[in-house]
Parts: sequence; structure tokens; C-alpha cells
Amino acid sequence: MEFYEKLEKIIECFNINQKFDMFNEVLKNLEKYNFNSKNTPKIFEAPSYSNFCQIVPPAKVPRRRGFETNEKKAVILHAIVHIEYSAIDLALDACYRFRNLPKEYYFDWLEVAKDEIRHFKLINSLLEKTGYKYGDFPVHNSLFEASVKTQDLLSRMAIVPRWYEANGLDANEKIINKLSKINDNFAKEVIDALKIILKEEIPHVKKGDKWFKWECKRKNLEPVSTYFNIIDHFFKDWKKKDLNVKARLKAGFSCKELKILNEKTEC
Repeated sequence: MEFYEKLEKIIECFNINQKFDMFNEVLKNLEKYNFNSKNTPKIFEAPSYSNFCQIVPPAKVPRRRGFETNEKKAVILHAIVHIEYSAIDLALDACYRFRNLPKEYYFDWLEVAKDEIRHFKLINSLLEKTGYKYGDFPVHNSLFEASVKTQDLLSRMAIVPRWYEANGLDANEKIINKLSKINDNFAKEVIDALKIILKEEIPHVKKGDKWFKWECKRKNLEPVSTYFNIIDHFFKDWKKKDLNVKARLKAGFSCKELKILNEKTEC
């Protein structure tokens, strides 16, 4: 079975352990695959987690308030584990959807998928310590919808890694800061996990930055104006309040871009 057919099956697989086993099998045989294809990728109708998660509008997702009870801890961890699981399928879809690109492109996003699986396992183990499991709380499918709406490489790299995942760099730092004020051993475990994820997500966003700029160069487009034209097309209100400036700069954002996102940015 060729590379893209295998990826399609992995993306659609909702048995988590089987999904990870299939992915590992692809990694073992990576040098055997040909990344050229004339076949058209399918547009997935639903995310794989729809088989075990109740999908609701973002406003209906349980609010993350407090850390006093196992349920409150689980709500926070469930939101994070859902992002990590979604990120696995997004990285795989980045490989599946965009074909006949340099081999380095596929190696980059398979490496991201591998990291996201590890992140998922890390947070999921903490979630299960609370007595809850992935699927016990409703989730939204904003990341999946973003993947459906971005069927070209330029918009995909702009919207998924350079917007949503970059926003994750900001959010991760905020959660760490809030949990740091809690005198709780479990909170310290979560902080340690989030610090690992934050450090490793920076290269993920940087990969998106690299391939966004690669596509801009291929299409003879100016990256900064192109990026904000795409963002403006997808979002009505995209100005940011809190930016993790240090992480975003490491991930490839320019100071000019950060000042456009938030005019008060100092860099």
C-alpha cells in the first residue's frame, strides 16, 4: 500500500492504539515510499475523534475554572489532550493532502506527528490520574474545520501552524503561569509536562513558518502581507492581547509581524 493510502487510513482510524501502531509502521518503512502521486486526496467529512467525543460549538465546551477538584483538573487536561490529539491528525493531513513536494516536507510533518503523539500520551496519562478519560467531556472541532477550509499549502501553513499552533505558544505560557500559583503537587506535574510541550511546539511552528515562506517564494509573494491577507480572510477579529514574544520569535515570526498582531509588542 502506498504512502498516501496508509496516511488516509491512519487519519480516519479512531482506535487510538491502533492509530499509533499504524503510524509507527509507516515510520519504519519511510525510505521505501514514493511521495509522488497523481491521485486527488479526499476531504474528510468528520474528525476521527467524532467516534468517541461529543462535538459541540466552542461556547458549549466546559469552561476551565479552578483546579480544586479532580473534575476541574480533568476539564483543563481534557482540553489540552484534545488539542494534542487534533494536532496529530493535522500533521498527518499536512502530509496526506499536499503531494509531490520535497521529501524534507514529509519528513518534517511526520516528525511533528511523532512529537504530537508523545505529547498526547504525556497529557493523557495525567488526565487518567484524575479518574477521567479522553471523550468524557464535550469538545469543539475548530482545528478540524480549519483543515477542511485550507485546501492549499499556503493557507494551510498560515492558518494551522502559523496561527492556531502559534496561539498555542501564547496559551501554554498563560496556563503555566496560572498553575504556578497553585500549591499542588499535581499542578507541578502538569506544569512540567506543559513546559516540555511548549519547548517542542516552537520547532513545530517554525516548520510551518519554513514551508509557508517556501510556498511564498515559489509563488513570488511577499510573506508578511500575504500572511495577514490570509488571516484577514479567515478571521474577523485577529488582534492579539497576550503574545509569547520570545517563543514566537524563535518560531520564525518577525518583530514586524508581532507588532501588527499587537501594537504594544516590544521586541
